[in-house]
Amino acid sequence: MKITVFGATGGTGVEVVRQALRAGHSVTAVVRSAAEFPAGVEVVRADVMDPAAIEPAVAGRDVVISALGHRPGADDPVCAPGAESIIQAMRATGVKRLVVVTAAGHVTDSHDGFLTAKVAKPMLWRFLRASFTDFTATDTIVAASGLEWTIMRPPRLTNGRPRPYRMAIDHTVRRGNAISRTDLATATLAAATDPATAGHAVAIGY
Repeated sequence: MKITVFGATGGTGVEVVRQALRAGHSVTAVVRSAAEFPAGVEVVRADVMDPAAIEPAVAGRDVVISALGHRPGADDPVCAPGAESIIQAMRATGVKRLVVVTAAGHVTDSHDGFLTAKVAKPMLWRFLRASFTDFTATDTIVAASGLEWTIMRPPRLTNGRPRPYRMAIDHTVRRGNAISRTDLATATLAAATDPATAGHAVAIGY
């Protein structure tokens, strides 16, 4: 499978690239500036916010994965405008399958426990408002794209080792408060190759 990864130098993106390459996929990593990747990865330097510039990195691919992350301490959105640009490039090149990583913290539903819904997540919104606003806008943009999309919603990310995790479709994982970047990458690649996840949000957590 031919995969293009945006946000390939971030913690999750690096893992997605590494695991995709190990699984035998053809991997293109889109980066803003020079970066080192394992042998076999095609590296494309382009500004993700410029749809025309990223079209060559998207054309002919089976799946596009966005692991873009909101910059800590910055108020300017990154994920939402990045998703808009990627979607525009995909429409222009006829590529349909899109998997976007956002988060679980900005989403509250009936599967959250009382303390999570009424205490923990409101506190997170207070301190991570810029990030959560960006993620919320991203979810809306992706869901309205008309593409074969999947949104991955992880909780707090860690650098832990792989371990059994739980997944939920279109609702949060009860008490799923953390996930390693390694397991998130594994789940993201699994979703990318599973047509049943198209049109859904996939939550993940321990």
